[in-house]
Amino acid sequence: MLRNIKNLLGYKIHAQDGNIGEVYDFFFDDETWAVRYLVVDVENWILDRKVLLSPAVCGQPAWELGYFPVTLTREQVKNSPDIDTHKPISRQHQIELHNYYGWPLYWHAPGPYTIPPVPHISETGQEKASNREDDRDSHLRSMREVKNYRIRATGGEIGHVSDFLIDDKRWIIRYIVVDTGNWLTGKKRVIAPLWVEKIRWEESKIYVDLSRDVIKKSPEYDPSIPVSREYEIALYEYYCRPKYWV
Repeated sequence: MLRNIKNLLGYKIHAQDGNIGEVYDFFFDDETWAVRYLVVDVENWILDRKVLLSPAVCGQPAWELGYFPVTLTREQVKNSPDIDTHKPISRQHQIELHNYYGWPLYWHAPGPYTIPPVPHISETGQEKASNREDDRDSHLRSMREVKNYRIRATGGEIGHVSDFLIDDKRWIIRYIVVDTGNWLTGKKRVIAPLWVEKIRWEESKIYVDLSRDVIKKSPEYDPSIPVSREYEIALYEYYCRPKYWV
């Protein structure tokens, strides 16, 4: 099922022995559009700090109650590496985090959308990831930061990012929700990440290889109604694009 990211902000995180905090943000990979980390606000428990947790440690979410259970203890989270989530997260910081928890390195997993299973942490520890790992840009982006980026189509701007729709099984961003503002007053449209031509981070703009007129006539998105497969079929057939589920 597809979920609105903004509705997941504020979800509680329940460890095996109690509450940890609540979801503050999500970091996604700007190459694969996979959600790599939940940013959890633990300031009511650990003063002035936020922690990163892999979606792979989340159990079946309690959607009605608004919380994610995680296969960790409060003590494990408390002693985790202190990473400044207000700054770009380097590959080296991620290696330190994954070594601490015993998580596989997602950039070594086969396929762009695979989130490998997370093993239980061994008392003897696992083989540590090399500190000489590729330290290139990790391509992590904050959803809070990208929200409100302007969307530019061929022919001009069409609005701004107002939300994201993620696959709650695979933790993949399936759609960018576009608020068309004064252009189509009160109307929203969705754009699949695969239709994005480029992102200019320094301009806070996302470029899509679609015309304004084509987007204007596309199926309207109603955030009050769950996205159905029928809606997705109509959307992909309208744009004549291959369907991701086929």
